[in-house]
Amino acid sequence: MEKVRIDKWLWAVRIFKTRTQATDACREGKVSINETTAKASSMLTIHDLVTVKKAGFQFQYKVIQLIEKRVGAPLAALCLQDLTPPEELHKFEHWYSVKNLHGEFRPRGTGRPTKKERRDIDKLKTDD
Repeated sequence: MEKVRIDKWLWAVRIFKTRTQATDACREGKVSINETTAKASSMLTIHDLVTVKKAGFQFQYKVIQLIEKRVGAPLAALCLQDLTPPEELHKFEHWYSVKNLHGEFRPRGTGRPTKKERRDIDKLKTDD
């Protein structure tokens, strides 16, 4: 396999949860290959530089291996090299920690928030 569709690859390496999300991102101009805006049907080759704008952040990846089928996370990590600038990663980590601080992410297995916890979360959100 020498080439693969960009939407399939983005889904297979777990950058997007669904192929539809990957296709929509391409359609909206949020994905580029070697600094050229990519359509969902654009073909990707090894060593291409893929830039993805997602949730207000800009991630960059270098293609190491081409795959079409979704694989486990450890195998998917071997298919790309993350070239995202450190300042962009710090911005993302800060955003995630703030969301976690405000209770938007709950620890797994804790169930739904109680009525009191929900009020506290709403109060934190409105204080911003």
